[in-house]
Amino acid sequence: MLKQILKFGLIAGLIVGIPLSILCLTLKDEPPADWGMVVGYLTMLIAFTTIFVAIKRQRDIDRGGVIGFWPALGLGLGISLVASIVYVLAWEASLAITGVDFANTFANVMIEQEKAKGVSAEALARFTADMDQFRIQYANPLFRMPMTFAEIFPVGLLVSLISAALLRNSRFLAAKRS
Repeated sequence: MLKQILKFGLIAGLIVGIPLSILCLTLKDEPPADWGMVVGYLTMLIAFTTIFVAIKRQRDIDRGGVIGFWPALGLGLGISLVASIVYVLAWEASLAITGVDFANTFANVMIEQEKAKGVSAEALARFTADMDQFRIQYANPLFRMPMTFAEIFPVGLLVSLISAALLRNSRFLAAKRS
């Protein structure tokens, strides 16, 4: 099962990591458009279809058409872990290669959005102080890497739970036997 975790986890990690790197390299210091987050999470969902495929393969080929919820969930979580690590490494590599100051760009965009809302000067000052603190924290890889991991892993957890729940039923998309 470890071989499948590594294989499908690396595939999922590459599916999500390559577009992330390409976008980071092409956009550089430009803030992502409003659709950037939608594209990011959609790419994660596409990448995590490997969880469904891996569990189904494990059930139909390696286990004779039967898999329990817990083994299926374990397989899905293992794939999510590997893919999430690849995603974090892709982000770190992209930041290192481009020299992008993501925290500063993000903080400036958020402050401008608050100004556009017309918040009070006091509220804007508090928010700006919070963004300054974010800039400092994000410069620390021990803060940044777990934060990046937390972007993707919950998506993998959700896909793992749904896939394990569906595929534990041996009649759900049962393999055709000849």
